[in-house]
Amino acid sequence: MDKEILRIINEQEKLLSRKNEMVSKTNGIFNRYSDPILTAEHIPVKWRYDLNPDTNHYMMERIQINAVMNSGAIKMGDKYLLVVRVEGADRKSFFAVAESPNGIDNFRFWDYPMLMPEGEEPDVNVYDMRLTAHEDGWIYGVFCTERKDPDAPKGDMSSAIATAGIARTRDLKKWERLPDLKTRSQQRNVVLHPEFVGGKYALYTRPQDGFIDTGNGGGIGWALIDDICKAEIKTEKIIEHRIYHTIKELKNGEGPHPIKTSKGWLHLAHGVRMCAAGLRYVLYLYVTALDDPTRLVASPAGYFMAPQGDERIGDVSNVLFSNGWIADNDGTVFIYYASSDTRMHVATSTVDKLLDYCLHTPEDGLRSINSVRSILQLIEKNESVFPGKLSIV
Repeated sequence: MDKEILRIINEQEKLLSRKNEMVSKTNGIFNRYSDPILTAEHIPVKWRYDLNPDTNHYMMERIQINAVMNSGAIKMGDKYLLVVRVEGADRKSFFAVAESPNGIDNFRFWDYPMLMPEGEEPDVNVYDMRLTAHEDGWIYGVFCTERKDPDAPKGDMSSAIATAGIARTRDLKKWERLPDLKTRSQQRNVVLHPEFVGGKYALYTRPQDGFIDTGNGGGIGWALIDDICKAEIKTEKIIEHRIYHTIKELKNGEGPHPIKTSKGWLHLAHGVRMCAAGLRYVLYLYVTALDDPTRLVASPAGYFMAPQGDERIGDVSNVLFSNGWIADNDGTVFIYYASSDTRMHVATSTVDKLLDYCLHTPEDGLRSINSVRSILQLIEKNESVFPGKLSIV
């Protein structure tokens, strides 16, 4: 085999087998890890290179990969699986499955990328799949399917329409494509609830008037549908609202499907605000009632995770986004998130820690004076336990 081919393969093997160390500094809620779990360099060599020296004398990448991000997650047996959004240099995204033995490192892609079946109307671009193992026995993948807006003015090459594509599988290998979700608004962010609610399938939505702008809509919506094979939203209500001068004033949307706990449904969501650097995406948590997933139980103020360090830099900077997490039987939670639309990371916590954070962190008082009051209450509580100034002995 050509020496250059061996060099490329050996360099990638070093990357794939690298141990991912937990970062020691922590806020007590979750732990980050030293390295991304997936990048463009993790994509199999045979997907990118023509390995025949006769037809690729210079060993160029024939198919270049731009980014690896926004992965759905599920555990099957003892394997941690991600359905990854892979974006090529041609700006088209597609899905591929990556597998890890421990959920933290040694992620390796399956031999072939996913060839997602198309529906009646071909997809131009597909991305951001949420995976739900539903109580009906199927694993569902709900993702965004994007197409050019047929009503765009002549010469407008950027206007798009988006809706939720739906597919189901038993093994993440063979997929059955179902009809796209029918809805009055654009939907780029739809998540299937893992259980029936009143005998119906339940969806978390993010209704938008346009492809980017929420317009008069926005917030995390809730809709019940009769038949997943003919999914149509007839009525929709907002259960998690956008609020002025908060982390979610511009947009907010459900991440992966919520985790069922003894205290309620634990939700991971993204919030978006506008700042001088553009759109800033952060992650936040909230809890809803077990007997009514639309009823809010806890809503801690501010973000749960925000981009830091190298996470701030990438194709679309200052962004964290998550559409996948896994809760193990021992209570460990693996949170899979992308930074700046470029690479995938993992953070770990536990169900107990995340619930404690949600149930005992003050809610947003929506005014500066109320933020100070929350701090004063904490100081007063601490001084009742440790009178006077805290000092190191």
